[in-house]
Amino acid sequence: MEQAAQPSLIAIARIVRTRGNRGEVLADLYTDFPARFDSLEKVWLEWPDGSRECLRLDESWEHKGRRVIKFAGTDSISSAERLVGAWLKVEAASAVTLPEGTYFDHDLIGCSVRSTTGEELGTVREVLRIAGNHQLVVVGKHGEFMVPAASDFCREISVAEKRILVDLPEGLIDLNK
Repeated sequence: MEQAAQPSLIAIARIVRTRGNRGEVLADLYTDFPARFDSLEKVWLEWPDGSRECLRLDESWEHKGRRVIKFAGTDSISSAERLVGAWLKVEAASAVTLPEGTYFDHDLIGCSVRSTTGEELGTVREVLRIAGNHQLVVVGKHGEFMVPAASDFCREISVAEKRILVDLPEGLIDLNK
């Protein structure tokens, strides 16, 4: 029997612990659009082993920079404990439309990074969100280094081709290894 194709998913939060005694969980947000929770009816949970489960949201609200979430059918602390550590994900097709020149972190991860002189520098491993100064963590022949995620440095980004063309000042790679 053929297995149904799994939808492409985007991480929006991660469950960090249980909360209260009604089966609620507390999640760290990994989205710039927390208001999206107000209209979500269902989310996918994905565990570290890659297994997934689709759950319906009963309610959710913001609490001290995190999100409190109550899932349908999860009505006790013990039933909520199994959810801790899971990523909350939504289908990529329902992603928020971004303004021109802005990108989702997951679109940048895996992009090849090449200098304007044609040198292959590596691949984006992650995006660090430092207040007002996001950094691309690049891994390649120079080891691991960071590139500011700004138009002064990232001259051309093609998500479709998974590549980023950068113009780096001399010494930047050695400076922030």
